[in-house]
Amino acid sequence: MLDSLKRIFANEKSGKVAKKRLQMVLIQDRASVSPEVMAKLRDDIIQVISKYMVIDKTDMEISLESVDDSVALVANIPVQNMRHHK
Repeated sequence: MLDSLKRIFANEKSGKVAKKRLQMVLIQDRASVSPEVMAKLRDDIIQVISKYMVIDKTDMEISLESVDDSVALVANIPVQNMRHHK
């Protein structure tokens, strides 16, 4: 998760970075999601999607975003190939 945050905030001015970090903390707090739960969620998503697709786990990003009055789970998961089950 820390790597995803680093990519999100790379090459930005410190004020913008601080604002985005605060927004992410507030969103997670509103959704009552701890970093541990986010890590478990990420692992579960990897496990399920990996049954059907070959994914790049290192470039995968999962976050919570505020949309109007609700919170949305946003996942960016690079797919390298499909698994073909017989």
